Amino acid sequence: MTTSRKPRKKGKDTMPEFTIVLGNKAYSSWSLRGWLPLKLCGATFNEIIIPLRQNDSKERILKASAAGKVPVLKTADGPIWDSLAIAEYLAERFPEAGLWPEDVFARATARAVSAEMHSGFASLRSECSMDVCSHHPGHQLSEATGQDVERITAIWRNCRERFGSGGEFLFGKFCIADAFYAPVVSRFVTYDVTLDPVCSAYRNAVMSRPEMQEWIEAAHAEPWKLDL
Repeated sequence: MTTSRKPRKKGKDTMPEFTIVLGNKAYSSWSLRGWLPLKLCGATFNEIIIPLRQNDSKERILKASAAGKVPVLKTADGPIWDSLAIAEYLAERFPEAGLWPEDVFARATARAVSAEMHSGFASLRSECSMDVCSHHPGHQLSEATGQDVERITAIWRNCRERFGSGGEFLFGKFCIADAFYAPVVSRFVTYDVTLDPVCSAYRNAVMSRPEMQEWIEAAHAEPWKLDL
């Protein structure tokens, strides 16, 4: 049986409901996908940042999860170690947060495009690593990465046209699907990817979210710098 409850009110004596284990905020795209739904649901949580590509990174991550990857959401019942599973768990625990669209077909489509992001676009991931603290203007995309960009922007245009009338995001209100494409949005900014007006407006809306601004500010404050 699925249980849900309202987020606890924050106060001096309130214990955080969760702990989320993340990689560097500057570089860890999957960590951002797990962190955004947690912010959106209003739950209280602590963060543990494990810097990536350090001598002890793998050992430290394995202590948090046998899968050896971040993010990991630590709950009272045990860890959840996949970003999509974290998002689904939070959507069920906090239904009032509206992390998925209400309409059944819109919700199925949001799940489909999130799953496509979760498992696809390998060329874009490889060629354009997430780095929210850097800017690489004039980057020339390979043919394979260009095809990934074409598919992603087609998804954005389709979702905005069919489901986005209620707001600035893929399904109107910011939801899990937007959280899953947020690291891609940041990549498009970092690598100066040219976008059409619909996708440019969506990119700007995502980057303007207070949660994204908070994440990027924290990334700039990190002491760890990687040569990507």
